[in-house]
Amino acid sequence: MGVVRRPVRASLLVPAATGVVVAAVLAAAGLWTDDGAGAGSRAGRPDAIGAAAGATVMDPGTRQDAPALAGADLDGKQVALGDFRGQVVVVNAWGSWCGPCRAEADDLERLSRQTRGDGVRFLGINTRDRDRAAARSFVRAHDMTFPSLHDPDGELLLRFPPSLVNPQAIPSTLVIDRRGRIAAAIGGAVTDEQLRPLLARVLEEES
Repeated sequence: MGVVRRPVRASLLVPAATGVVVAAVLAAAGLWTDDGAGAGSRAGRPDAIGAAAGATVMDPGTRQDAPALAGADLDGKQVALGDFRGQVVVVNAWGSWCGPCRAEADDLERLSRQTRGDGVRFLGINTRDRDRAAARSFVRAHDMTFPSLHDPDGELLLRFPPSLVNPQAIPSTLVIDRRGRIAAAIGGAVTDEQLRPLLARVLEEES
């Protein structure tokens, strides 16, 4: 059973030229209030987007580089996070044994297909599945087309800052910006509606 994480709040800065558009997207997702303040805001400032989903969004000036991730995927092919440099990358940690992972898998696959043309790539980290067959069965059941690194011992997850990724809290999702830095982290299952505005925000940034 996954560990419940308390959302860590961080600032989300929206450029004036695009703020109205982004706010409209967030409002449609239920992550932005009518007065322009983010969900869970303090003194009128948006300090976390999607607080209910445990989202933490980092200001570009404070972002840390994502750790090097490389290895064999579930079919034995080599894949690395660095292969996607220059694109926005969604890294999703999941396990075939995880109920919330099953709940979010279809949304993630749909969003992966819909945003590929915008310069977004998805990379899974299959964790604590000793048997690749079980993980491959999960992939087939949800028609997942993006690769997943096989990480049976959770070693890859330990490379991320513990303040952003709790290796015991699966699923977890991170958004990596075009410069290879961690832009956002979400603990727990995520929906299309919650993740899409995060991607829109990071895609708007200059590389």
